[in-house]
Amino acid sequence: MKDSLVLIGGGGHCKSCIDVIESEGRFKIAGILDVPGRKGEVIAGYPVIGIDEDIPVLARTHRHFFITMGHIKSPDFRIRMFEYLKNMGVKIPVIISPNAHISPRASLGDGTIVMHHAIVNSEASVGSNCILNSRSLIEHETQVGDHCHISTGAVLNGQCRVGDRCFIGSSTVLANNVSISDDTLVSAGSLVLRSLEKPGTYIGNPLRKIR
Repeated sequence: MKDSLVLIGGGGHCKSCIDVIESEGRFKIAGILDVPGRKGEVIAGYPVIGIDEDIPVLARTHRHFFITMGHIKSPDFRIRMFEYLKNMGVKIPVIISPNAHISPRASLGDGTIVMHHAIVNSEASVGSNCILNSRSLIEHETQVGDHCHISTGAVLNGQCRVGDRCFIGSSTVLANNVSISDDTLVSAGSLVLRSLEKPGTYIGNPLRKIR
């Protein structure tokens, strides 16, 4: 019998997560929590069963919860919810698409999702509460911190280091041995050839800091 799983956040990212969860086949989705007023709606075939404030009651009968709110501009909601769930003592699983490749020598933290066709290569490490989106590549010995989103088709080459609370945009490429400061956003399609020591928002090729 499959364990039940409650999802938190009912937007577009939730729909992508549902597809991965169904493909993995480990959990039965019990329902989704979202904002007041959406209770009773159906998202990708699953009902909205309540709001965040219902978690203590739901935790009496459901032990597994997963954050399906996305992260583009800010990871603040995901961080607050992750810490809340940890303090509640519920389980926050790692979700891995069967179409992804994870090296047996790699490591993934609690609450991280690895989406379709993503690759995490040998001795790479990815922190907790991260999104490794479709076709992203985390190469050998690269380290990704907690609460990060590595977006669709992004490439982190060997021995890179990405700090906590970072967003690496779609199709962005990090050269070997590049380090990225905590709290950094790199926009889609950028090329990062040097380490970014100061947090902020970066864009382009050549890369420039815009705030």
